[in-house]
Amino acid sequence: MQLSYPKHHFINAGHIDRCQICNSDKLHLVLDLGHQALCDTLLSKETLNEPEKTYPLRMIWCQKCTCVQLDYCVSGSEVYHPDYPYRSGITKELADYQRNISHSLIQNYNLTSKDLVVDVGSNDGTLLSSFKQMGVKTLGVEPTNIAKIAQASGIETIQAFFDIKTAKKIKKEQGEASLVITTNTFAHMQTIGEFVMGAYNLLKKDGVFVNETHYLLDVIAGGQFDTIYHEHLRTYSLKAYIKLFDQYDFTITNVERGSRYGGNIRVIATKGKGRKVNPAVRKLLKVEEEFGLGKLETYEKFASRVKVARLKFIDFLINAKKTGKTVTGNSCPARCSTLLNYYGIDKELLPYIAEQPTSLKLNMFLPGKHIPIVNNQRLIDEQPKFVVILAWHYAKFIMEQLKARGLKSDFIIPLPDFKIVKNSQV
Repeated sequence: MQLSYPKHHFINAGHIDRCQICNSDKLHLVLDLGHQALCDTLLSKETLNEPEKTYPLRMIWCQKCTCVQLDYCVSGSEVYHPDYPYRSGITKELADYQRNISHSLIQNYNLTSKDLVVDVGSNDGTLLSSFKQMGVKTLGVEPTNIAKIAQASGIETIQAFFDIKTAKKIKKEQGEASLVITTNTFAHMQTIGEFVMGAYNLLKKDGVFVNETHYLLDVIAGGQFDTIYHEHLRTYSLKAYIKLFDQYDFTITNVERGSRYGGNIRVIATKGKGRKVNPAVRKLLKVEEEFGLGKLETYEKFASRVKVARLKFIDFLINAKKTGKTVTGNSCPARCSTLLNYYGIDKELLPYIAEQPTSLKLNMFLPGKHIPIVNNQRLIDEQPKFVVILAWHYAKFIMEQLKARGLKSDFIIPLPDFKIVKNSQV
């Protein structure tokens, strides 16, 4: 049984001077977003009075495998602290999306009550609940206290980081898994080798490792610099995924693109070399090449576009302030911390960010700029002139929902390019 993995697949905390995937030193700076605080380490009224840690946040491109990555790693135990505030189940469109994932995987791999599905980074158990409803055996692995929410709703969850040791324990107690899935976590791992080998040892012969994350092509095409934050150590292209799994006893057998996070990629790695590869893999590699993911100039154009969007946004807010028009924010995804801190927007220009009543972020303050996070009922009560949709990748849904609740404000969509949407156009 293969238990070792390449040394460079354990990312040490601190500065990184080689590619996290292929170990190349052919790295290029795309965008320096300054020193920033951790986007999901929100502040309370008490911690506002204490010093705040910041870390370098730079977007780097590897010329060899085309992976985009950070050149500084913050320790996972610091990033995923027990009070980590993200919950997948409270966002209706995300819960619906995850239900669709489970249904399609059950169908594609003929999963039954005899099959075990393990979700790594299972959060509040939303994804696994759909597998469970369809009669498939499930187990979640989640390092934060959100695991307790999953357990309380009847989803068996181990509160731990996933590694070779955890995988062995699961295998001993529950048997081999038919499918290991991870959504929006594989970009976050310091311990890439532990994760891949953990999945490898846990999976049965020809078992599948399903991996879903932000997609580099969509990030670059959509000017989405706000997906770059300390949790996202890497932003994968399909080429980078293949380079990664080539170093293990896996075959990338299929790939799909989706609309989550403003564009995502779902990669299927099947245990064992030389497995049959779906034509979709070759097709998408060709799309990446034609788009220019292998050329530095593609990233230089991206960086220029980001800087233009930044100036337009700042100009707009300053003019609104001068002319007495109120502008507030709505929704506080992790990505908005990168956007507002890089733009240099504080509570003088954006007095608060409104969140849904069930959010774990209410009554907290944005890292870095300390903008208060409040109940979104305040938008309806106060009717500001403009509302900035910070979860801009869900803009249509959010604008429709707020308008239906009686909001008369016009909307600002900050990315991919700065845009004003009149309330009457929603």
